[in-house]
Amino acid sequence: MDLNGKTALITGAASGFGKAMAQRFAALGARVAVVDLSGDKAAEVAAAIGADKAIGVTADVTMRADLDAAVKTVTEAFGVPDIVVNNAGMTHKNQPLLDVDEATFDRVFAVNVKSIYNMVHAVVPAMRDHGGGVMLNVGSTAGIRPRPGLTWYNGSKGATNMLSKSLAVELAPWNIRVNAICPVMGATPMLADFMGAPDTPENRAKFLGSIPLGRLCEPEDVADAAVYLATAHFITGVALPVDGGRTI
Repeated sequence: MDLNGKTALITGAASGFGKAMAQRFAALGARVAVVDLSGDKAAEVAAAIGADKAIGVTADVTMRADLDAAVKTVTEAFGVPDIVVNNAGMTHKNQPLLDVDEATFDRVFAVNVKSIYNMVHAVVPAMRDHGGGVMLNVGSTAGIRPRPGLTWYNGSKGATNMLSKSLAVELAPWNIRVNAICPVMGATPMLADFMGAPDTPENRAKFLGSIPLGRLCEPEDVADAAVYLATAHFITGVALPVDGGRTI
């Protein structure tokens, strides 16, 4: 697949799924904006990709002004983004739902849901005027087949999955496709929170039994799905499980 001449903006791209997507898109020829709350880590990832192919951008996705500034920076460096990936996300610790405090609940929904609202306002007008584009939202199998202990996170990802479908319908007249990528829990820094226990082989084994293919989602699996959805010109409004069969 060829992404030569394309510009991609990826949030939460300094680690995990986002980093893998940034690296893959750049390898296929795209110019990439590595957007992350940690500007230093974003700059490191961008530098490793190459100064001619990537830039690091500091942004808090819960702040509209930050995303406005990020889109402006990317546009000045590489042009209007053709592909935007709303990947930044967070979870609360796996625990009884009544034990999650209000501040944590608010933060989960701000990072996982309001960030999409902010990005739509920041980038869609430019995409529309540029002739279209692609938006990918990283949802989760948690929004399709929820696990106990992650209720509020599950709800935020259910919102992400449904927002992707609704955005696809409303933005189609402007040639903007929108899809969701729905990974099962992955080998990322958030794994211990998802499990509600230390990341050990023994604790992983308790969860792997619910995944027919018998392993966690790797960042490269999400990058594969992102490339496919970014280049599949007649696919929009899909919430694609990347889950080894978890949601069957």
